[in-house]
Amino acid sequence: MCAEKTGRTFDSPDLQLDQLLKDIASGDIQLPDFQRDWVWDDDHIRDLLASVSMSFPIGALMLLETGGDGAKFKPRPLEGVQLNGERRPSRLILDGQQRLTALYLALRSGQAVVAPKKHGRRAGRWYYLDIRKALESSVGDRDNAIVSVPEDRKIRNFRGEVMEDYEGVDKECEAELLPLPLVFDVPALFAWQAVYVGDSPSMRERFARWTLLFENVIQRFQQYQIPTIVLHKETPKAAVCKVFEKVNTGGVTLTVFELLTAIFAADGYPLRQEWIDRHDRFRRDAILGRLLERIENTDFLQAVTLLATRDRQLQKEAGHDGDGATFISCKREDILELKLDEYQRWAPPAEDGFLRAAKLLHRYKIFSARDLPYRTQLTPLAAVLALIGNRVENPAVRQKLMQWYWCGVFGELYGSATESRFARDLPEVIAWVDGSGSAPSTVNDANFVAARLHTMRTRLSAAYKGVNALLLGAGAQDFRTTDELTMASYFDDAIDIHHVFPQRWCAEHRIEPTLMDSIINKTPLAARTNRIISGRAPSEYLAALQRYGGAKISDAQMDDILQKHGIDPASLRADDFAGFFAARQAALLRRIGDAMGKQVAPETGRPIDEDLFDEDEETDEEAEEVA
Repeated sequence: MCAEKTGRTFDSPDLQLDQLLKDIASGDIQLPDFQRDWVWDDDHIRDLLASVSMSFPIGALMLLETGGDGAKFKPRPLEGVQLNGERRPSRLILDGQQRLTALYLALRSGQAVVAPKKHGRRAGRWYYLDIRKALESSVGDRDNAIVSVPEDRKIRNFRGEVMEDYEGVDKECEAELLPLPLVFDVPALFAWQAVYVGDSPSMRERFARWTLLFENVIQRFQQYQIPTIVLHKETPKAAVCKVFEKVNTGGVTLTVFELLTAIFAADGYPLRQEWIDRHDRFRRDAILGRLLERIENTDFLQAVTLLATRDRQLQKEAGHDGDGATFISCKREDILELKLDEYQRWAPPAEDGFLRAAKLLHRYKIFSARDLPYRTQLTPLAAVLALIGNRVENPAVRQKLMQWYWCGVFGELYGSATESRFARDLPEVIAWVDGSGSAPSTVNDANFVAARLHTMRTRLSAAYKGVNALLLGAGAQDFRTTDELTMASYFDDAIDIHHVFPQRWCAEHRIEPTLMDSIINKTPLAARTNRIISGRAPSEYLAALQRYGGAKISDAQMDDILQKHGIDPASLRADDFAGFFAARQAALLRRIGDAMGKQVAPETGRPIDEDLFDEDEETDEEAEEVA
């Protein structure tokens, strides 16, 4: 019964090992280009050969029929296979690469098996069956009968002296070591047998051993079958990739970028090199490079897919027929459905969008990837900017765009399961800035609880980095130099987030660590300024900073600097931690509320569940040196 009638998407035959190896040698069975390299070592190969020699199961294979319209992948031959010209395979290996490669190299390739050694060196080896050990071995120690020798077939001691030499049929027969590739080469096998049995006095004994060996070992190789699942060629790309992830025994999930690279390679398009070149352009930008250096290829593909699926939707609404989904999305399966011409059309605008996004955030004093609240939020931001272009220079447009951005940061909405939000963001933000739609879901969904400030203690929190950006964006100046913290000073003076009331002072005054380390008690300062602060009381270090290096910073000037950091000068000068903490919390809440375009409710006294937030796994690099 055909697959169309039964709904069955695969067949499950038992395939002869001999025929599988022939098909691999001819190129009829190959690998999809997204498969990683062969990595098995000598121990793995010997164990596998021992299992086959005893007809033990070695696990099922999974193959994919080629020729379908959906799952088109660039093929490549297995390790060691030499093809005369290009050969289009009829099947691709989805699961079983390591096992089939090991069996092909050891049993049919006609060349020494070059496998990684335990210490990283690679050396060729030949595989033999020790006849006596094979006949004497029990179930548990058959692997001792599988012998591997160096490529020159000589065993040497640590001084390099030859201890055993198996080069040539006579020496192999004398040692009773049968070359395993002969099990599938019947004429050569019986020629070797003739030499092995010979006409010596031990001929009868050897013939008896050979008969037992043939019946109990050699025929097991020749008759060995492997259960195989063969996916039909009609199987969609997304289903193939999902199946591959579920069954692949290597245990390493392929990225969607690797899969799309293999798909585009079938059309001769070098996606991997193109991404390397594009990422290099990002990093070489003198101003924006540090902000974009951690952008991943999957981030870029998501932005391209958002733009492509939006275009499909618009084409559909305009009455034009088209292929693919007609809704905006950038999930894994949607990326895999990208057509090459769609990618080529939308990749340049997406690149421009990422550069515009970095330029916009740079304007708001986010200078490096380390201080970027959410790398993931760059994807919808880049997609939006790819479409609105220079209109971002309009103050009203920019204000809405940044309100959406800060709502995402302080609402902490881009930490997980982001694809659905991306898909909503693109049309909603575009409509909002155009004036044709209401506030996006991200703006409406965002909520900031005052008590959250107490639990923001490390850079793992997007909101923690968001507060730092707001302080820098408000024109914060360094306590010592009085310089505004610009990009130049940010890197030259090693600006970082440091304690306002130093850790040592807090410990001496028994301030709770949860309060001491919260963002409320931290602010951006130069590394040298922090060293002067050391563990002193604020009243002491402020006085020291105001006269440092002969500088005469007035009280009024220092008070103005503190206020730009959201710090109450009076409580800080009085070493009043409680007063400082309450005033700073209120100041930060006002700034967060202004950025989100929402009023943030003051402290309610209700405890906050810290397990809701993914931080406290990392410590700040804030060594407070003793003066």
